Amino acid sequence: MTRGGPARPRWGRGGTARLIAFTLVLIPPCACASPGDTATTPRPASPPATVHRTLSLGRSVRGRPLVAVESGDPAAPRKVLVVGCVHGDEPAGIAVARALIEGPAPAHTDLWVIPVLNPDGVAARTRGNAHGVDLNRNFPARWRSLGPAGSEFFAGTGALSEPESQAAAALIRRVRPTVGIWFHQHMAVVDTSEGPTAVARRFARQVGLPARPLTDYPGSATGWENTVVPDSAFVVELPAGEPPAPAVRRYVAAVRTITGP
Repeated sequence: MTRGGPARPRWGRGGTARLIAFTLVLIPPCACASPGDTATTPRPASPPATVHRTLSLGRSVRGRPLVAVESGDPAAPRKVLVVGCVHGDEPAGIAVARALIEGPAPAHTDLWVIPVLNPDGVAARTRGNAHGVDLNRNFPARWRSLGPAGSEFFAGTGALSEPESQAAAALIRRVRPTVGIWFHQHMAVVDTSEGPTAVARRFARQVGLPARPLTDYPGSATGWENTVVPDSAFVVELPAGEPPAPAVRRYVAAVRTITGP
């Protein structure tokens, strides 16, 4: 070093090489990504894929369409099934099912809604389907004959003898719902005899119905669904008559609590 300042690079033989080396030491390699380098470019998280579609499940005895509406995220682990009407003379749950279909799709749940499982019974205002079969006694779990054709609880000629119960069973096997809510009438109670008891009790508190165990009948839809996915399905017995709009909103909100936003 000379007096009064730093040493200057010497030009001459070998000076150029020394200058290049000096420069490389002082200037670190550039860590910036090129415009085409996507490996270091942060990407925003993708939102869940949502759907809203109607699927055919088959046809009733009289040829009426049986449909389910799927909404939400098909890849979500939480899968909720809502069935609005099983007995044709218990149609109050149809309004709840339709309101769910018309509402927003849940972002983190795969929601399936069957508005009417027994359209022939609804048209005729009968408990059973067009064969006179009580569909809620026609599922495989503990199925047995409960009387001859024409009796109130006729269970059919065998488990899943009816196209309507076959359609519901096929969907349950395919989707494997983590929660299943089956609407009936006219007892005004939430059944806690089977299925997710804590969920059923919370549902009952939110809608203002009592929660208590009811009789488990052979061949019931929820009884069988609980053998496919344990502790998943329960019954909501709505009050008699057509539900008023505020009641429909309460039931929809309770389902939304289960599905999440």
